[in-house]
Amino acid sequence: MVIGTAWDIVTHCGVPRFVYNDLPLGNPLGRPWDLNMQSQTLDAALSLLVDAKSPAVDTTRHAWSTDEQWKSTYMAVNDENRESLRERGEENRRQRMADKAAGLKRD
Repeated sequence: MVIGTAWDIVTHCGVPRFVYNDLPLGNPLGRPWDLNMQSQTLDAALSLLVDAKSPAVDTTRHAWSTDEQWKSTYMAVNDENRESLRERGEENRRQRMADKAAGLKRD
């Protein structure tokens, strides 16, 4: 069973059960903190796992936004946002180092 967002890659591999979400890479279950969307995706995967008698693909109707524009702008780095992204990256690294110095870690 694969839950994913990379249609071309996963279907090329020929996995036996695949739930596809047309969402950005890294978000196979749904939008971050959208528990309803994530639960629906998981329910679809469990249903496919139990009910499919042969290789199958299930496509959800989940949407990242109300239009398709996100596909051309998601994760884009350009002259308009490069400096802001660099600053956010530096802040993230500073915070992780401070967390590490304080003994905090990810589980």
